[in-house]
Amino acid sequence: MNSLKEATFIITGNSKSVMNMSQADQVALWESVRKGNFGGYKNISTRLKLGPFEEDGLVRTASTERQHQQSSDEPESPGFGKPCRVPVRLYVRGVQEDLEDIEDAMPVRDWESVSYINRPFEIRKVEGRSYITLGHALQTLLPEFFSSDTQNAEEVDSAAGNSDTTDPSRSSLEAEPASASLREAEITKKAKVKLVRVQGIELDMDIPFLWVANNLKNPEFYLHICVYVSTRKQ
Repeated sequence: MNSLKEATFIITGNSKSVMNMSQADQVALWESVRKGNFGGYKNISTRLKLGPFEEDGLVRTASTERQHQQSSDEPESPGFGKPCRVPVRLYVRGVQEDLEDIEDAMPVRDWESVSYINRPFEIRKVEGRSYITLGHALQTLLPEFFSSDTQNAEEVDSAAGNSDTTDPSRSSLEAEPASASLREAEITKKAKVKLVRVQGIELDMDIPFLWVANNLKNPEFYLHICVYVSTRKQ
């Protein structure tokens, strides 16, 4: 429930919808997740009005919002009338650069070998529509792994328009220090993204980010992304 409160705060700016849930609804929501009862989960979670984001991965602007409201009586989604903010949790792990099959990587023995980062992705509205891919989002969320590629960074800025993430230092909800206390500084000097998985699926970097957020998020509305980065042997 705590993660659900955090995600709700990130998406809507407050967690009232979760705080106002009855004890019976909280128990029913948890039981539906535990038992894999999607119908029961959806019946309660939709009352929180936390989604969906635009299914096509495009962010609606004020003009398209008005058109939508005139043609539909559906409740507003987080993509309307304000910055679109997606709760994201990143799990970054370094693997050997010459590793051909990620399945051959050494098993994770403890959380000290994984950098855990809580960093929401924010898309600000601009005139027209901004198309954000998973690759664009990752370059914004983890710039340390793309900083050496200036051309890519410029492409992201151009493609995303005024899309942005909030300053990670502004809130404990918006960015948590990696558990490995950033041994990242060591890793990122000579690392690049080797593989990205969401829900165990290896995704194409050109897939619409908001499609991923809508369809592969966890029940508590966080999008969990596993990032494997290749590191050179010292």
